[in-house]
Amino acid sequence: MKRIGSILALLGATLSFNAQIIHDSTAQRNWTLHAQATVVPQYHFDFKAAYSGTNSLETSENVKTSLTSTIYIGRRLWKNAALYVNPEVSGGSGLSKTLGIAGFTNGETFRVGSATPKLYLARAYVEQKFPLTAGTHLLEEDQNQLRQDEPKEYVAIRAGKFSMDDFFDDNSHSHDPRTDFMNWSLMSAAAWDYPANTRGYTTGLAMELKKTLWALRAALVQVPENANGPVLDKNIDKAYGTVIEVERKWNFKNQQEWIIRTGVFYNKARMGNYQQAIDSGILFFTTPDVTTTRMYSRDKRGFYLNSEYNGKNGGAFLRYSWNDAKNETWAFTEIDRSFTIGCSFNGSQWQRKGDKWGAALAANGLGKDHRTYLQHGGYGFMIGDGNLNYGAEEIIELFYSYALIYRHVWISPDYQFVAHPGYNKDRGPVSVIALRLHCEL
Repeated sequence: MKRIGSILALLGATLSFNAQIIHDSTAQRNWTLHAQATVVPQYHFDFKAAYSGTNSLETSENVKTSLTSTIYIGRRLWKNAALYVNPEVSGGSGLSKTLGIAGFTNGETFRVGSATPKLYLARAYVEQKFPLTAGTHLLEEDQNQLRQDEPKEYVAIRAGKFSMDDFFDDNSHSHDPRTDFMNWSLMSAAAWDYPANTRGYTTGLAMELKKTLWALRAALVQVPENANGPVLDKNIDKAYGTVIEVERKWNFKNQQEWIIRTGVFYNKARMGNYQQAIDSGILFFTTPDVTTTRMYSRDKRGFYLNSEYNGKNGGAFLRYSWNDAKNETWAFTEIDRSFTIGCSFNGSQWQRKGDKWGAALAANGLGKDHRTYLQHGGYGFMIGDGNLNYGAEEIIELFYSYALIYRHVWISPDYQFVAHPGYNKDRGPVSVIALRLHCEL
């Protein structure tokens, strides 16, 4: 409790400091300073399990709490160029040490590397935009965004340390676990093993061609040295991650729009191979261990489809993602196929425009080799019960975000129902509740 109290005091100090910043009234600004703080206590009700393994979700446990605080600092360098730096503090833990559910129930635990609060540099990157036309529009200030006259069409280059979901696989309804759905399956294309260290960040180069109704994006970044590891691999000729994404928009009357994003990805790393681990286990009468088969020649490839519809007060979304599932999951989570669908709307109909509610369904699956590996008793870095009676991991999430202070403080009750946690029909189902507190300035 003392640790939680000290973190909350730090979060409060961060927000208080930011509240003292007074912006000038000019159209463009040379500085931007914002902050966020998020606290998520989460609890799951007791459930039945025929057996448990090293990476299983515990059948009974106490409330677990995650805490994060981020400062977003931006500085204009020259015309259409800026530097963004984000110090961040995180601490606490997830349920069962964030093990036992591939579509884990708290997206904030992706930033938590240890129970003890740690200060680290989350992002530090330079952005340069090259106009393609003379037209501009005023871009309002936001986190990692200066208030400026932005070119309507441009080429952007971003280099440094960032998160891949800063620029790829965006979605207005299902992307940010601090304000939207909290499940990992719903914050990104779940089968995209997107390159990141334990806290969700990487270093590299991201490029974007932005036109009025379409965009093309690509990135080349580092991957971790070990699966879900904190250190990024410096052997960039042997280990790297790439993604290419195309976005298309259609605008309709009455503030309606439809957006489709599709991406293909290819990662190389010192991965293990599931089938080789299975064969080795059979040959030597041992439990297969994918970590013993790691080689730099291994890769993972796949794609994602991301669609959203936006109306005046909300909208709906749909995602599908897939990877080849031959080599071990390396960075995000142990999901090889994922389908999600849902909606979110604000509270305008009951005069609560600052509120938001959402409902979503996720269905996650494994590829054949990955599934067989777990059935033989193998373990990944997130799941593994020592055996597997395979079934798709099916998740329902409902939340209501209540604005305590309009545009600044929200409290969000959240409920998730998980059938077949860790893809195992012999375990669960389990109900998970949370009460997220989120502040922004």
